[in-house]
Amino acid sequence: MPIAVTILRSCLLLTLLTGCASPHSTPTTDTAVVPSSVSAPASPANTVNSDHRELVIYEDLNAGSSSAARRQPPVRADGTLQPWALEWAQALEAQRQIPVALTTSLLQQAKYNATAAKLMAPSKGRIKKSWVTYRNRFVEPIRIREGVTFWRNHAETLAKAEQQYGVPASILVAIIGVETLYGKYTGDFNVLEVLSTLGFSYPDDSRPERGELFRNQLADLIYLHQAGILDASAVEGSFAGAMGLPQFMPGSLLRYAKDGDNNGNINLHDSIADVSASIANFLLEHGWVVGQPAFLDVPLPAQPGSLVTGGLEATLNWSTLYPSQPAPGALASVPLGIVNLVDEPRGTVEYRVATPSFFSITHYNRSYFYAASVVELANALEAAMKK
Repeated sequence: MPIAVTILRSCLLLTLLTGCASPHSTPTTDTAVVPSSVSAPASPANTVNSDHRELVIYEDLNAGSSSAARRQPPVRADGTLQPWALEWAQALEAQRQIPVALTTSLLQQAKYNATAAKLMAPSKGRIKKSWVTYRNRFVEPIRIREGVTFWRNHAETLAKAEQQYGVPASILVAIIGVETLYGKYTGDFNVLEVLSTLGFSYPDDSRPERGELFRNQLADLIYLHQAGILDASAVEGSFAGAMGLPQFMPGSLLRYAKDGDNNGNINLHDSIADVSASIANFLLEHGWVVGQPAFLDVPLPAQPGSLVTGGLEATLNWSTLYPSQPAPGALASVPLGIVNLVDEPRGTVEYRVATPSFFSITHYNRSYFYAASVVELANALEAAMKK
């Protein structure tokens, strides 16, 4: 039975942050942009990660073309594809058996979305990184109060996902809270228009890999359409193309979404069972370790700043961090990493010892700020649930 994915219209939120659940992205130690109540792509800057099995059609379809040519719409006035867009469509047909006629038909419906392009354009000037400001946007009374209500309303469903995947319900609720304020803001941008605009006319010529990333997501969207999983011409989401309560990009929906309520459909907007199972599966696939906390409650090693790698994996170990101290219990074999949470306006840096479970969250949104905020919101929700 084909899977049907329902994504319903929701409120427009112009301050989405690219970087939600997605199969590929450029690692960053933190983010300079402070999002509001919703963050959007995992798929977010891009170097395609091989472990995500992401389709790469060409490294640069527009090699040799001018910036002006890259900014042209993929469809000409007569309804035919631009030569470089036709080449892209032909590659889709060769690699995924998607007829050129179908790709052409969908691209003909995809209007240029100036708002999405404007929101994706590079900001003027550098924004100072502030962990405290970022954290306070998410770990705050309204999000905690509404998170407790959401958790209590769906306690049985969340407990089932936790039991099946080993990801705590608090983490699942926190991600939904950070991403969409528990479903209140999922975005009402036409995803086909967004991905076509950003894939073929990305507003920053210095970042060609970003256009490639969004073309790959567009390819996944068209694949999902051909498979009958969604209607690419109608599905709505964020200005970066992320959909539903978990803000999944098409590639993440294709690879990680789960039918949590076993009804034959995956509904990432209305089915909390599907949403919670999909988020849990994403984290598990990206390294969440059952029973392992995101941070270790241990003293910091000497000179922690020198141990920050800035990557999205735990690449150190106890003996590296504490060469003169024997590892307690099973920690000798646990990969570890040092996370730096920078606050430039205050001139401070907070360091933490992180585990693979923490780094699995950085694959959802590739920012230490994001992952640490999720963990802290989850802790606050757990404490509030006990009151």
